[in-house]
Amino acid sequence: MKKNILITGGAGFIGSNLALNLLSRGHTVTVLDNLSPQVHGDDPEQSPLFLSIKDKVEFVQGDVCDREQLQRALKNKDIVVHLAAETGTGQSMYEIAKYTRVNVQGTALILDVLANENIKVEKIVLASSRAVYGEGKYRCEEHGSIYPSSRSDENMSRGDFEVKCPICNKDAEALSTDENALLHPSSIYGITKQIQEQLIFTIGKALQIPTVIFRYQNVYGPGQSLTNPYTGMLSIFSTRIRNGSGINIFEDGKESRDFVFIDDVVAATVRGIELEGLHAEVLNVGSGVASDVLSIANTLKRLLNGTASIEVSGQYRQGDIRHNFADMTKVRAVLGFEPSVTVEEGLRRFVTWVISELVQVDRYEESLRELQEKGLFK
Repeated sequence: MKKNILITGGAGFIGSNLALNLLSRGHTVTVLDNLSPQVHGDDPEQSPLFLSIKDKVEFVQGDVCDREQLQRALKNKDIVVHLAAETGTGQSMYEIAKYTRVNVQGTALILDVLANENIKVEKIVLASSRAVYGEGKYRCEEHGSIYPSSRSDENMSRGDFEVKCPICNKDAEALSTDENALLHPSSIYGITKQIQEQLIFTIGKALQIPTVIFRYQNVYGPGQSLTNPYTGMLSIFSTRIRNGSGINIFEDGKESRDFVFIDDVVAATVRGIELEGLHAEVLNVGSGVASDVLSIANTLKRLLNGTASIEVSGQYRQGDIRHNFADMTKVRAVLGFEPSVTVEEGLRRFVTWVISELVQVDRYEESLRELQEKGLFK
């Protein structure tokens, strides 16, 4: 059945791709987005992401923290897909009020409108993040499955970046993290995403609105911002390689991430939107594969025919995790979802697109200086 769908943050990377897919399936889509310059550049209305949905969706330029704009956008909608958020773990550690305002207050306002106005929706879908897991699930040879807390500054300052068992302090092995894992985020961003989840689950249950929460891993692909220095590791690396700038690999380069291609993220999300009978689900969306950062950087350099140096510096950021990759068991069972794009194929598609784009101004060093000045990058 075709639905009227509101996507907050629908002009962003994930949101615009999702909007186009939903339109192709016959749904009606409204997008509420503030066209943040950090994502869309200095002339947001000319950004490729915005232009991709312009005149195809009902577009409302607005803020999720503006109650009147939310009321208008929510009117006569069947489903709300809440993507609008400030993203990036590093920046969240000093833009604390901003991240809390947008991510927590914005979510609270959506729910407040649904609770107090004559507006009814059939489902709420939230884009959450693997950041809620912090370091995620590990195994200690002596103590079995564990959920370690953030790594200590003392250890990292002397070049020991491994995650330790909280009981015996020995090195632990990373395991795939399932949805029942302990939630203990290590960044302000992760904390705000956890609060979003709790708000939506609580009010969804109270108002009997089915809720689906997706914990996305590191989403990448053609169309993502190449100008945002605060998020998108692959974009940052690609821009620096094309500018001939060196790449600073933090820690020892063995830290890993679960990179999931945009098409797979959209496919999983559409299933969660369209599938009936989901009431209070939380689902991982990733590739289920851990890829170390140094290997990813070298692959990008090779595919881009770059000459930039890649150096492992031993520096580190407060709030960063060591490893985290998704256990995909539940999303396979609930949605029948299986990622279709391997990291190797996804990187090839990403690089093909990057080469077709103009080389962007590299603001990454500036972002690191901000972190360093605040004692968050060492």
